[in-house]
Amino acid sequence: MYMLFIIKAIIIGIVEGVTEFLPISSTGHMIIVGDLINFSAPAYRKAYVDMFEIVIQLGAILAILVLYWNKISGSLKNLTPGKWGFKLWCNIIIAFIPAAVIGFLLDDIIQAKLFNSITVACALILGGFLMIFMENKYRRGNKTDRIEDVTAKQALKIGCFQCLSLWPGMSRSASTIMGAWTSGLTNVAAAEFSFILAIPTMIAATGFSLLKVKITMTTPEIIVLIIGFVVSFIVALVVVDKFISFLKRKPMKVFAIYRIFIGVLVLILAYINIINVTK
Repeated sequence: MYMLFIIKAIIIGIVEGVTEFLPISSTGHMIIVGDLINFSAPAYRKAYVDMFEIVIQLGAILAILVLYWNKISGSLKNLTPGKWGFKLWCNIIIAFIPAAVIGFLLDDIIQAKLFNSITVACALILGGFLMIFMENKYRRGNKTDRIEDVTAKQALKIGCFQCLSLWPGMSRSASTIMGAWTSGLTNVAAAEFSFILAIPTMIAATGFSLLKVKITMTTPEIIVLIIGFVVSFIVALVVVDKFISFLKRKPMKVFAIYRIFIGVLVLILAYINIINVTK
């Protein structure tokens, strides 16, 4: 039983590492895959599983800190007013605020109503069509190709779009990238701004969620949590680097098509009772 638990934790860690920064929704995929492999079985304690899925997201965030350390550390060295680091982090804070406020106010409703495979599937499908529309209409001709050049107005628009990601399955990455497209950012600049914005967003969301989870972990559960965290970190390191290389050459339509396909597949599986329709 313990080895099976470890295997399932590794699978969820891989899912988180692969999907956190791709525009396909990490939370949505963890819900769907968790249902398929029965990761949320009562034997594993629901409170622990909820906490596990929150904490391993920090593994993926750590990957961003490693990959973008030179830019992040450089911005922190230029954090005085008038320098580029000050402007960058002011814009990150501006973009962070809308979803933080709405998420704080509506967290209980979101947790109760939207965390299930059916709502995730609907969000995947809707988000996929929205990505195709947004990319076709806004991406071409965008001029802002460095995150240091993003304005406060652009940051606010990106932040407003990030609110879409409060619906599990919409994807924080997809939502912010679509907001960046409408604001004039290129694919690579949009993705990089989304990555940096993920740092305060996910740390705040994780901290807020952990405050609501009060459990005492056993030694095996601690070991499994560490394994999931490390797996998520390593996989995210590889995926983010490959994703940026992909964006320099190709559009993101392939991710939108994937979202629609997976969303439809999940609805079919739910209809024939292969996966659960509740969290």
